[in-house]
Amino acid sequence: MPKLASSGLVQGAGFLVACVLLWEAIVRLAGVREFLFPAPSTIVMEILNYPGFFARNALYTLLVTLVGFAIALSLGVALAIGIVYSRLLENTLYSLLVALNSIPKVALAPLFVIWLGTEMAPKIAIAVTIAIFAIVVDTVLGLRSVDPETLNMARAARANEWQILRKIRFPSALPSLFAGMKVAISFALVGALVGEFVAGSQGLGHAILLAQGMFDTPRVFASIVILGLMGTILFYLVDALERYMLPWHASHRGVRTAM
Repeated sequence: MPKLASSGLVQGAGFLVACVLLWEAIVRLAGVREFLFPAPSTIVMEILNYPGFFARNALYTLLVTLVGFAIALSLGVALAIGIVYSRLLENTLYSLLVALNSIPKVALAPLFVIWLGTEMAPKIAIAVTIAIFAIVVDTVLGLRSVDPETLNMARAARANEWQILRKIRFPSALPSLFAGMKVAISFALVGALVGEFVAGSQGLGHAILLAQGMFDTPRVFASIVILGLMGTILFYLVDALERYMLPWHASHRGVRTAM
């Protein structure tokens, strides 16, 4: 493993462990009540005592997140290509996306419930709505960042627009696309949680609502911890995919050469 990556991982893990130990010490020494602020050990025991409950709800939230992310990625890339190649789409659809992004998604969630019911579909729709904007914006930026001289040379060589898109524009846009994907995967998780808050009978969001109604603070914290771990793992999976597909990119050269 490259030294820079391994040292950064060790430092991050060490800082996290120190924060958890400090949290545990403060709660124990100050005698904070469990229903106000549980200690990390209490949260861990909550997860260990009900592994099936948390696993079932976490898998449901994860499924909604991944499906929403996949749809947002596919649709976002297609929309970005349309915006780059069509002035009409740029003037209409792009403005619509900006306006839609400015609306709090919690306000849209009840509409999705009315239109799509209370099962998984409205949660996926909310995840797509939140995640798609980052993918569209970053992909449009990447597709337009190609050197104009490179495009002129390709057209002089009689390359058609499909060939230019496949061999020049899209490969050049991959770094920007992955930047958008890193943001979008976290947003998709937020969207899944919002959907479960508004209308859900499963998922970690629903578990948090039930626990909050019963003042079961350890279960609320346990759900939040699992969500944090889930979001972190998903982010670094996208980052690992980026490193695998784009080893030549400037952002990875220092990590790979520092042995």
